[in-house]
Amino acid sequence: MSTTATGRRLPVPALDRLDQVTAALAATAGEYDRSGAFPHAAIQVVHEAGLLTAGVDPRFGGTGVNSTELATILLALGKGDPSVALIAAMTLLPHAFQQRQPWPEELYARVLAESAERPTLLNNARVEPDLGSPARGGLPATLARRTGTGWSVSGRKRFVTGAEGLSYFLVWAATDEETPRVGTFVVPGRSPGIEILPTWQQLGLRASGSHDVSFTEVEIPQENVLGITEYGVKAEQDNLAGGGVHVLVSALYLGVARAAQEYLHTFAHERVPTNLGRPLATTDRFKQTAGEIETLLSAAEQLVFGVADRLDRGLAVPGTEALAAKVVAVRHVTTAVQTGLRLLGNPGLAQANPLERHFRDIQSAGVHAPQEDTSLLTIGAAVLAAAAPGA
Repeated sequence: MSTTATGRRLPVPALDRLDQVTAALAATAGEYDRSGAFPHAAIQVVHEAGLLTAGVDPRFGGTGVNSTELATILLALGKGDPSVALIAAMTLLPHAFQQRQPWPEELYARVLAESAERPTLLNNARVEPDLGSPARGGLPATLARRTGTGWSVSGRKRFVTGAEGLSYFLVWAATDEETPRVGTFVVPGRSPGIEILPTWQQLGLRASGSHDVSFTEVEIPQENVLGITEYGVKAEQDNLAGGGVHVLVSALYLGVARAAQEYLHTFAHERVPTNLGRPLATTDRFKQTAGEIETLLSAAEQLVFGVADRLDRGLAVPGTEALAAKVVAVRHVTTAVQTGLRLLGNPGLAQANPLERHFRDIQSAGVHAPQEDTSLLTIGAAVLAAAAPGA
């Protein structure tokens, strides 16, 4: 255990037991996928293993795992249940990168005290019905209005992962001032005026509970604001600055692809067609496809963990390079799972087969902002600007 500023102890991350956590999540992943229910029990497993707060800095009572360890955790969780992994990632990453957007001291101490007692989930609420993703630019319609004691937040957000179980919503909003500012307003999950709208009916990640959330005159204290600033910072700059974080999210989809690969290997060894008289794993077709999948996944891992390692060693990782790693990693993991599915044919499409679920889940790998088109536009603009005469 690590002691927080309030004297309560955070669980130490069980990095030596990640295989056990993966197995525990995998045991319930199919049922959560079928029901779409919020995975309370699975989140409890992650909490008890100390993984939700693994990124908390030592000065706040945490162990402060590095980027490589974060990627390893997300890969393990994604291999077990990517819905749970995504919910956990949305909490893990704000803790790990808290220094980029510092929290008010008393508020953060309260969050950590709660985290020591029970799963305390955080997530950014940024996407809006009309605006879409802020990674593409634009002023949010969600408004924060000054009150006598703080702020009143009103608006609607989309795709808020883990909405039903969040302890704190990190709401991106604009102020109603004559010259609008934008910032992240920390809204406690049980505040009056919050309504979870059950809109999440997606192909994959069905248990992630990424519903719409409506905020109606939700009042918060004045200090519950992070990074408030004048509006006008280009989204492309934010995408480049956050490249390292975006790469880490890709690690959980590496986990999905590795789970799919494991099933494919098991199937290939166990399936013995009567007209062949030997396991499919002995055929050239299965060997060649297995080699293709491993090549895709090992290359993706080298990209993701290569960026993480350079961050850990304090080396500069250009935003263009980090975004490029994300783009290629997502392409590779998606292609790898699709390739395995084609190899198995009808058995791979059966709902009783986990490969069918892995195929659906991996389709979500490319939807996280910045999406591929935005990433490529950002990368292209940056490298062309750097190559301009006199640059």
